[in-house]
Amino acid sequence: MTVTRAEYCVIACAEAWRGDGEVLASPMGPIPAVGARLARRTFSPDLLMTDGEALLVGVDGTVEGWLPYRRHLALVTGGRRHVMMGASQIDRYGNQNISCIGDWARPKRQLLGVRGAPVNTLNNPTSYWVPRHSRRVFVEKVDMVCGVGYDHADGARHHRIPRVVSDLGVFDFATPDHSMRLASVHPGVTVAQVREATGFDLVVPDEVPYTREPTERELRLIREVIDPQNARSREVGV
Repeated sequence: MTVTRAEYCVIACAEAWRGDGEVLASPMGPIPAVGARLARRTFSPDLLMTDGEALLVGVDGTVEGWLPYRRHLALVTGGRRHVMMGASQIDRYGNQNISCIGDWARPKRQLLGVRGAPVNTLNNPTSYWVPRHSRRVFVEKVDMVCGVGYDHADGARHHRIPRVVSDLGVFDFATPDHSMRLASVHPGVTVAQVREATGFDLVVPDEVPYTREPTERELRLIREVIDPQNARSREVGV
């Protein structure tokens, strides 16, 4: 079966939670949500998932437990949550901006605001999902630091950015200075395309693999069980 770009993005997002064990998965956006549910149904069965409010739920929505706010905070601040957030801007060291474009004192455009990004990034692993990879998002320096990158983390105990996933590829920070590295490109995408769409010099290995193929079981789960309404393709239309 032909695998769509959106489905490669689902697989790449799911892989962010591989090996996490019993942590709270907090995906933000349709494709990260499908990815987290796929990870729990396959290679990360110990993931905890919520209804977005106060309940722990299974992949089919079955209530598994109660998550009071104090317990949620304990998970968030103790490194036992892995969130995948969006980014209006992200730079080479993983600093993320979702607050404003331009100078904070007089911004050209007001966005969401800082929200929980500093707490997320300093206290538990944080990955990112960018559905439209461009130089407007992947910038040399973010206009405002909301999510904290490696050059601002100051040794925070639980700070870690496992991966950044975009509609073009997968990125990590497995470099000596924790600058962003191209880990894989999705099939149909070239390294040159990624470089052209990025506003800073990526670390690019000599050999860049393709994002892995979904298995037949994973494709069936994505298409028939987790996302039969195909929300994934409304976020990434190729």
